[in-house]
Amino acid sequence: MIRLRRILNLRVVAIALYLAIMATIIWASWAGAQRMGYNWQWYRVPQYLYTLSDDGFQPGELLIGLWASVKLSTAAFALAVVLGGAIAMLRLSGLIVGRGLAAVYLELIRNIPLLVLLYLFYYVLGPIFGLDRWGAAIITLAIFHSALISEIFRAGINSVAPGQWEAAAAIGMSRGQAFRHIIIPQSVRFMLPPLTGEVVHLIKSSAIVSVIAVAELTTVGRNIISDTYMSFEIWFTVAAVYLVLTLLLSFGVSVLERRFKTG
Repeated sequence: MIRLRRILNLRVVAIALYLAIMATIIWASWAGAQRMGYNWQWYRVPQYLYTLSDDGFQPGELLIGLWASVKLSTAAFALAVVLGGAIAMLRLSGLIVGRGLAAVYLELIRNIPLLVLLYLFYYVLGPIFGLDRWGAAIITLAIFHSALISEIFRAGINSVAPGQWEAAAAIGMSRGQAFRHIIIPQSVRFMLPPLTGEVVHLIKSSAIVSVIAVAELTTVGRNIISDTYMSFEIWFTVAAVYLVLTLLLSFGVSVLERRFKTG
């Protein structure tokens, strides 16, 4: 009961702090707009989210951009998981060359800014390998986040007690069987919380691909602003859409975390 009260109190404090921060941001934006003599046009925002016609519900430009961001992030995350898993296996292998290659890859990717990496793949490697904007964006996000995901995988696997390997060997399992049936299922519960944060991080960092004109949510927002000059309204709306998306994702994964909750 005491523990439950502490958790509830922490959540109340977190929610209150979040609301206070949001209220401060909204007030500061409103005050700044008033000093600028800004003409608010919130009534025009819904048309960029959706329209209702004789054909029914039609998504607006912002929702189409959101869907593009979701597809971009999903493809990049899937590729990042594959690359991250391969790098983690090399780090954990007994091969000196494999561990060396993985270490070089991690140090190289983690020390290059994401924007520089994006320019490298689009402007330098893109013409060589025939990458379009989408291909360059997906590969850049996947490679950048694969370095972080590989460390999550490695830490999750190392979190499983060494005795589990010994127990698997004692009942006649090979190392591959032990890895598939014993180690991976137990390591999932350690990986889920940081992987959740990495998914949210990837969705937010996907906005950077707007610099190469990939038609995702941020790019669509910038295009609308250039046509309407509704900077405050559109950027607040874009921020709210990202917030709703990441909160829904965090809520969904929290259900999985409770299922695989560690003792």
